[in-house]
Formats: sequence, C-alpha cells, structure tokens
Amino acid sequence: MQKICFNIKKMNLYYGSFLALKDINMEIYKDKVTAFIGPSGCGKSTFIKSLNRMNDLIEECKIKGKILFENKDIYKDVPINTLRKKVGMVFQKPNPFPMSIYDNIAFGPKTHGIKKKAKLDEVIQTSLEDVGLWEDLKDKLKSSALSLSGGQQQRLCIARAIATNPEVLLMDEPTSALDPISTAKIEKLILNLKKEYTIIIVTHNMQQALRISDKTAFFLLGEMIEYEDTQKIFHKAKKQKTREYIEGRFG
Repeated sequence: MQKICFNIKKMNLYYGSFLALKDINMEIYKDKVTAFIGPSGCGKSTFIKSLNRMNDLIEECKIKGKILFENKDIYKDVPINTLRKKVGMVFQKPNPFPMSIYDNIAFGPKTHGIKKKAKLDEVIQTSLEDVGLWEDLKDKLKSSALSLSGGQQQRLCIARAIATNPEVLLMDEPTSALDPISTAKIEKLILNLKKEYTIIIVTHNMQQALRISDKTAFFLLGEMIEYEDTQKIFHKAKKQKTREYIEGRFG
C-alpha cells in the first residue's frame, strides 16, 4: 500500500476575490516523483507553493479546505519552520545567495541549530556528493556561488535544499532556465534523489514529466482536470481536455 505524503481536501485558493485554485482534492504519495503539468497561468505553481506555505508571503491570499502533511493540517498543527525544514523548495531560476558555496549550503543547517564546524563540513560534503558536485567544488568551497555556471548553480540550490534533511522536495520548473545538457543532469539527479525524497515538480516540458515522474496531474484554469499514473495520463488519459493538451492542440 502506498504511503500518503500530502492529502489535499477541498482546497480553494483566493487572491482577494479571485478564485485561483478550485476544489483541489488529491493524495500525493511518498517516495514518488509527482509532476504538475498544464499551460501557463493554470495554477500549478500557485499550488506547489501552497504545500510549504510560500503563499503566506502574498497579501490577500486566502486558502480554504485542508492540506494535510503526514496527516497533520499544515495551517493548524505544523509550525511553519518545521514545515519548511521538512518540505524544501527549489525555484525556476537558480537563486544562490551572494556568499560562498560553503555558506550557501551551511545556511539552512545553521538556522536549524547546527553550529559545530565538523558537523557542518560533513553536511556540506554529503549534500554536494548527493547532487554530483563534490569532486568539482571541494577545492572551491570559499568561492562565490555566483561564479558557478547556471546548471551548477541549480544543483547547488538543490544541495542547499537537501542540507536540512527534508522529506519532500518541491521543484518549480527547475530546468526551464537551463541548457539541454544541464537539464539532463538535473533529471538524472531527480531520479537518484527520489530514492530518499518525495519529489513534486512543476514542469512545462511534457516529455520531462514522462521521463522522470511516477504520477502526473494536469491543471487547467485553476482546476485539476486529471491525476493518474504518468503512463496512463500520457497514453490513456480519460479526460478529453487532458488528451488535447498532451497532443499539443492548445497550451
């Protein structure tokens, strides 16, 4: 039986009076890669940011319904710092802090109470090894993170996200700003990381969703139209709108 990571029940999200997400119901499973696809402006990025309460930062954003993480209501039963430690986020464009490679990765662990240098050194090495950067960067840890290539910066951001030992990684179009070679490296990394983390990814690239995800949800105009095993979504979609989008008839 598959274990549930997030359970979303009758979720509606408003920006002021505008209803941006309509009656979302879904279960997201542990140790899987779940992809959200759909045209621009359909609500998928808004939804993924709700899963670690990033939308709290937006004025007039109001959520009704329930988002349960490991069976606890994230708005009532989980302190926001605890939630964000367990549910890490990687954004569309690489956003390393303007500091050294070492300090980028150490930032989260320090925030959560790790102060000893020996322990921080261990976390930095493990995190960089996990994203395939240790051999390239082990002699450059004091260099600015901004000196890295775009692909390396994004892998560094993933290392920074996993340095706090989260359970879930949210990825909002993590390869859209990258070249094909860097994109392939990130996709390979995601497939490796899913052995240890639950991964939820927003992507405009349908072939990417097909390559790396286990489950796929199709969003359109703030509604989740269909959610199923990825192979079924792409080859045996039940809903006409899903089929039309996958076949490239709109979007």
